[in-house]
Amino acid sequence: MKLGAFSVSLTVKDINKSKTFYEDLGFQVLGGDIAQNWLILKNEGCVIGLFQGMFEKNILTFNPGWNQNADSLDSFSDIRDLQKQLKAKGVKMLTEADESSEGPASFTIEDPDGNPILVDQHV
Repeated sequence: MKLGAFSVSLTVKDINKSKTFYEDLGFQVLGGDIAQNWLILKNEGCVIGLFQGMFEKNILTFNPGWNQNADSLDSFSDIRDLQKQLKAKGVKMLTEADESSEGPASFTIEDPDGNPILVDQHV
């Protein structure tokens, strides 16, 4: 199963302080909008998202259709196909992608310990 680019989405209290902290660790801004309280940062192959006031918990995030630089891929597993495969394996969906749609969509699941996992396709 190919889930796409991986990142950790961190819920932060002060996005400016968090940005400075992670920049001190060598991360550089890859995308996002600090005025909207979200940024994507990268250090080599590691990608993190900083989100202020958007989520209750940190989230493991996968982006089908993207590589680790948020570049669109020519070939990838569509989110609706991934969702069908997981449902067939008995994975409980917290939110679901509309299987009759095309293009961008997302679904959410949890691992056995309650860690949220967002699968979010942007293309």
